[in-house]
Amino acid sequence: MPNIVCQHRILSASTTLTVALAGNPNSGKTTIFNALTGARQHVGNYPGVTVEKRAGTCKRGATTIQIVDLPGTYSLTAYSVEERIARSFLIDGKPDVVVDVVDASNLERNLYLAVQLIELGVPLVLALNMSDLAKRCGIEFDLVLLETLLGVPIVPTVGHTGQGIDELLNVVVAVAAGEKSSSPRHVPYGGEIERHLDELQGHMARSVPQLNGVPRRWTALKLLEGDEAVRAEVASADVLREADMAVHRLETVLGDNPEAAIAERRYAFISGACQEAVRSTVESRYSMSDRIDAVVTNRVLGLPIFLGLMYLVFQLTFTVGGPPMEWIESGFVWLGGAVAGLWPAGSESLLRSLLVDGVIGGVGGVLVFLPSIFLLFLAIAYLEDTGYMARAAFLMDRLMHKIGLHGKSFVPMLIGFGCSVPAIMATRTLESQRDRLTTMLVVPLMSCGARLPIYALIIPAFFPPAWHAPLLWLIYLLGIVLAVVCAKLLRATMLRGEAPPFVMELPPYRWPTLRSVTLHMWNRGGAYLKKAGTIILGIAILLWAMQQWPNLPEAQVQRFAAERADVAAETSQTEETRAARLASLRNAEAEAALEASLMGRIGHGLEPVLRPCGFDWKISTAMIGAFAAKEVFVSQLGIVYSLGEEQAEDSTPLRDKLQANYTPLQGFCIMLFCLISTPCMATIAITKRESNSWGWALFQLGGLTVLAWVVTTAVYQVGSRFF
Repeated sequence: MPNIVCQHRILSASTTLTVALAGNPNSGKTTIFNALTGARQHVGNYPGVTVEKRAGTCKRGATTIQIVDLPGTYSLTAYSVEERIARSFLIDGKPDVVVDVVDASNLERNLYLAVQLIELGVPLVLALNMSDLAKRCGIEFDLVLLETLLGVPIVPTVGHTGQGIDELLNVVVAVAAGEKSSSPRHVPYGGEIERHLDELQGHMARSVPQLNGVPRRWTALKLLEGDEAVRAEVASADVLREADMAVHRLETVLGDNPEAAIAERRYAFISGACQEAVRSTVESRYSMSDRIDAVVTNRVLGLPIFLGLMYLVFQLTFTVGGPPMEWIESGFVWLGGAVAGLWPAGSESLLRSLLVDGVIGGVGGVLVFLPSIFLLFLAIAYLEDTGYMARAAFLMDRLMHKIGLHGKSFVPMLIGFGCSVPAIMATRTLESQRDRLTTMLVVPLMSCGARLPIYALIIPAFFPPAWHAPLLWLIYLLGIVLAVVCAKLLRATMLRGEAPPFVMELPPYRWPTLRSVTLHMWNRGGAYLKKAGTIILGIAILLWAMQQWPNLPEAQVQRFAAERADVAAETSQTEETRAARLASLRNAEAEAALEASLMGRIGHGLEPVLRPCGFDWKISTAMIGAFAAKEVFVSQLGIVYSLGEEQAEDSTPLRDKLQANYTPLQGFCIMLFCLISTPCMATIAITKRESNSWGWALFQLGGLTVLAWVVTTAVYQVGSRFF
């Protein structure tokens, strides 16, 4: 097998190379990643953080290339989570080659990251992406000259068509094997800065070992820029003192802080290179993107257009997704019936109950959401890839900023009115970790569709028809207000910190490719199926077990059996009367069994805690069932009132029972508590998945439940004085 000499080691042609894919947001980096890896990719989270990690493989001859898609970032200054992750991987992960994807139509801005990568000393290849768009904008490049000026190989690419991908892989392998030489140019920072850089490098050479193999010049630059992470790694009092003195002298001489002066010199270097190697074939061009932006970002028209598009997304997700959800649900009902039919009619079996109620019911509760989730992420991927989502975030930023969030947080909160699970998954579109956590923690306060059966049961039971619509509107409004207040409180306390500036580039509009949006949809939707599903199934089985044990005492079992035998032996009554009495006995036995079970006993235990909210043990028991899914509250309440699971939310007898046992104030408090408290188990599971922490998931569960208790207790106690 032939061998290729690569710098300090020998690489066989069958070796595996690690390639890091870096680039600015909206540079087409993900499109290049998809073009390189196709379906051979997987998605996870970086250890300990919520930022998504994407990796994939491709082949070049006998060489396997492992490609890691780094978070999009504008620089390597470690302010944001994304910048810290990208820099950490570049330094500690030591990739064989770094491919920096730059937007050819916005070259000067994108080259700022490239210059920092050159200074870091990594083996670098520039992918000049969107070359076709740059050409349409009247931009031409002298690539030979630009390669000479920067000292790194450059490959023009068009990610969505695959143009230049093969050449890019060839250059990557050549750079890794040392076959393609490069001589990166140093940015000239001027006499004063260069002098202090040299002095700092001299001090480090005498007292500090070379950090992680990076050039000492890069470390010295970071010290002058005040990079706290590098200062912590240097850990030499003498060097840090010299760096502080150098910063002070530069501020005095330059009249500005060194970080700003260094950035200015980098941009000057980039500008000079572009003036030499880039030319425009037209004086100016009012692009199609500019014409569209004149409408969609208009102060008057922008918000209605955005709300209209979000309404369409909502309709696609929860209306178009409705029929397949019903098909899946019907399929699991059929499957449950088929499995139950394996046992003789009327027979009791724990295995039957486990399979039908626990396993099939639990898995069905997960899979029924799949059509909505896939349609949601299909729509979001389409809007992201067209470039519109950047405009939407720009439009909503001013409003959301007042509660400590950014414009992009509005989209998951809007989706939360349909279902909290896909809404929390949609927080992946947020760059800031604080914004992600804050948004996913308050999303359950958006009244989801699963709560509608509860409202449909309670409102007609206690209030006249004229109040139905206003009360439904009020309950939704209360959720929005509480979400705003909680978000503001979280950003002022637990998630306090200076928010990163909301500087979002507005990329040109593009037609997304089917392959790109499909991969986005599958990567995000598949995570729900593979991760949340297993957790939900486990919790469903646990809830099933809580309703099965302990069993009803034998004495009561025999008493109910004797009563059924007496009814069956009664000949003076009609068949219909006997059937009604038998059904009533079955309901009574079911209520007694529930009260004797662990779930019923927990309900009795919770009663003293929930009594200030106006709830007895029966309501408390139904609240436990609602943890599986909010709709379960209705069927649980039916069981408690001996009406059986067949009595759904439109059951008049159940409403009559509630009206006879509770007041309208208690009915309103039930709705209020169900709105605020205890997100369903799917929400908790997906919060754990997206935050990568059980701590945040349990905080959401406990925090919202405590908030529900406080608010509901206040409403009930104050209301009791007047009603």
